[in-house]
Amino acid sequence: MGRKPTIDREELARLVAQGMSVQELAGHFGVSESGVLQAKRAAGLAKPMMDHSRALPWKLARAHAQSGPATNLRNLSAAAQGRPPAAERLNTALRWAQRLVDAGLDVRYDAAEGFSEVPAAAGGSHVAVVLEEARRALGEGR
Repeated sequence: MGRKPTIDREELARLVAQGMSVQELAGHFGVSESGVLQAKRAAGLAKPMMDHSRALPWKLARAHAQSGPATNLRNLSAAAQGRPPAAERLNTALRWAQRLVDAGLDVRYDAAEGFSEVPAAAGGSHVAVVLEEARRALGEGR
């Protein structure tokens, strides 16, 4: 039985800085991609996970986690946290949210039924708040 491969932190940091992918790092060190991800976290080289709980305050059923509204809210949340998604995904989310706001609509979530569009409450809409946070972070005040 051979010794487990180890990942040298200094070499890992140097290769990450050079832009080497997780797959390439796994091959280089002779470990799994999961092993590389664990080593990156341990060395403080992993980006912190984003928290989308403000944009998605509901406990989503697995069937609804990748739905259009959930994806759009997550993309707006990423933008609000300074890590916007690819331009086409961001534009889709911005257009979707602006359409709802312009029509006086908001989203409602039900674990059995999923997302639905409903009239916005008199005090404002959840989508409007998430959209505003994203636009502010993107420097697009409206």
